[in-house]
Amino acid sequence: MGSDVDAFLLRLAQELRPREDRAAGTLLQRLRNDLPELWKYDGLAAMAVNETAVHVSTFLDVLENRADVTRVQAPPEALEVARRFAQGGVPLSSLLRAYRLGHMCLLQFILGEATRLTDDLELFNAAATRLIAAAFEYVDRGSEQVVATYQLERDRRVQRRLVVTNEASRRIGTTLDMTRTAQELADVGTDDFADLVAVDLLDFLLHPDAHTPAPPTAPPLLRRVAELSSRDSGAAGTVGRGRTHSYPPGSEPARALATGQARVYRTRASDPPACWEPAPEGGEAADDPDFRSVLLLPLRARGDTLGLAQFFRHRTAAPFDEDDLLLAQEMAGRAAVHIDNARRYTRERSTALTLQRSLLPQRPAEQSAVVAASRYLPSGSRAGVGGDWYDVIPLSGARVALVVGDVVGRGLHASATMGRLRTAVRAYADIDLMPDELLTHLDDVVIRLQREGTRGDGELGATCLYMVYDPVSRMCSLASAGHVLPAVASPRSVRGDGPAPRTVDFPDLPIGPPLGLGGLPFETAQFEVPEGSLLTLYTDGLLQGRTRDMDTARVVLRDILTGASDVPDEICDRLLAALLPSRPSDDVALLVARTRALDPDHVATLDLPSDPAAVAGARVYTSETLAAWELEELTFGTELIISELVTNAIRYGEGPIHLRLILQSTLTCEVFDAAGTAPHLRRARSLDEGGRGLMLVARLSDRWGTRYSREGKVIWAEQSLSADGSRPSRS
Repeated sequence: MGSDVDAFLLRLAQELRPREDRAAGTLLQRLRNDLPELWKYDGLAAMAVNETAVHVSTFLDVLENRADVTRVQAPPEALEVARRFAQGGVPLSSLLRAYRLGHMCLLQFILGEATRLTDDLELFNAAATRLIAAAFEYVDRGSEQVVATYQLERDRRVQRRLVVTNEASRRIGTTLDMTRTAQELADVGTDDFADLVAVDLLDFLLHPDAHTPAPPTAPPLLRRVAELSSRDSGAAGTVGRGRTHSYPPGSEPARALATGQARVYRTRASDPPACWEPAPEGGEAADDPDFRSVLLLPLRARGDTLGLAQFFRHRTAAPFDEDDLLLAQEMAGRAAVHIDNARRYTRERSTALTLQRSLLPQRPAEQSAVVAASRYLPSGSRAGVGGDWYDVIPLSGARVALVVGDVVGRGLHASATMGRLRTAVRAYADIDLMPDELLTHLDDVVIRLQREGTRGDGELGATCLYMVYDPVSRMCSLASAGHVLPAVASPRSVRGDGPAPRTVDFPDLPIGPPLGLGGLPFETAQFEVPEGSLLTLYTDGLLQGRTRDMDTARVVLRDILTGASDVPDEICDRLLAALLPSRPSDDVALLVARTRALDPDHVATLDLPSDPAAVAGARVYTSETLAAWELEELTFGTELIISELVTNAIRYGEGPIHLRLILQSTLTCEVFDAAGTAPHLRRARSLDEGGRGLMLVARLSDRWGTRYSREGKVIWAEQSLSADGSRPSRS
């Protein structure tokens, strides 16, 4: 019976061989009628068209025993379709169902033809059984190869997607710069993916001071921030990087921006897209670019639309598919988040920097003790703007206070805290506190801010250096709260061959604890400096760096100050250029002051006994001094001020008593005594015997006050002078 079956199958194959093409056509028509799902995808229809004839011929070879079904390979067309299905994301179940059902139709066709060759039912059943077994073995064999090809291609696609995603995560968002991030997206997108990538951002996002976009009725104004073509594509953009443009209403890019929906757009030769490219800066719209497909990817992050990324493929390349869209969305989404982070960082940094600069001195205060220059350089790192500050504060008696400080932390909180501390320092300086006492009060301010939770995180600290220079005695008094000490450079002496180099010292003085610890003392240190010395105060950001230690930076600082000129502005520029990179990792506050000494002819001093009769002598001395200074018009008022101050010192103070007159841009009268008590201004009633003296002093002077030292106190009063040295008239 077995030989009869083999003979029957051979006869069947020989009978169908001349009608092979017609059989394939008939089978294709049956597939079209019976399996309409084959035509849901272009790939399935292509498989049916390409494989039908091949399957008919191959199966006839099996029936003729010219091919072993266990060794039959799936047709190349089937493997190619499997690859295309894997690339297009078509489910494997759809592919297998079409593959198996197609072969079942082939088997039905052959069995239908077999019924015409014999009336022997037993032979037909045996042959049908053999035929069905061979057919299923053939289908299983082919399906196994198709599945393997499909899985291999899917694995390759998944692996490629993982590689591209990993590359995007590594290369996109390396900086907090919106333009740089957009360029990184273009760089990754053109690496074996797109022929051209163009990234547009809403123009107002690139200006931190602009907070309001264009009206919703107007086309959004965009700026082309990145545009890159792959090496071999020959593609070129039409807008140009850095130029602004708007997409015409109704165009595909405008629609993508409005809806926020990503999509694949495929062009057709017979139906080119109208107004695809924007009109750059008022020009006419460009013609249809020679691209086959485009991915339109709105850049959205945290609910806001930031711009539009477009991935183009040339007409000679395979068009984008849905899987490519998913991959590009992943890249664009990552870039959008980093662009939004950069936008928020830029805005906060700009706000903090504006606040920081507004809280720093805008111009040097008028004073005659030093010639000062200052610089503030914000951090270039992601940490943001810090709380470094400096200040130059005129004090009574021609003295000046030089201040530098550094608040721990970054951002708006640090800038706001810096403003509070600078205001507190100025307030305490105005009441002439000694450096150690001023830092003690400032320490209390920081502790109070900590308790109030000003920073929100409970962590608040600062360092501060407070130095007072007296041009009369040329003494420097300073105290440090955890802050680096200044560099002191000697004056430039002149030798026969030119100016001699300066000598630079870093005073070895006590440094107190940082502000905010509480309970620990500060100490005031004093040293004398010659006229023309350079006092260089700075925050630690000037010397600290990633590539060198503090000692090396201090050597550079010493070398620059050694050969420095007498111009503080030039010294500041040289120090910053030599010690700082283009983007410093920390904020820097720098203050350079060249000291002056007051002309001895502009200082008059008189020792007074603790005797009321000495008041007359003080008035006479004052009158003679003002005459020598050609300020006779100030004699009457100044004598009254001196009389009241000396009388108070004799009546309520302790000896010794000293009178000092200082002439600079103001006329200052000072009376020193050894007592620690100070008078205070009060309004005297009509029958009160006391209280009128200080009222008179306050009326005749522009400023007056009291300052303390360890030896006693000084009560002083200042009178302003006009440009010609005379007392300005009072209204």
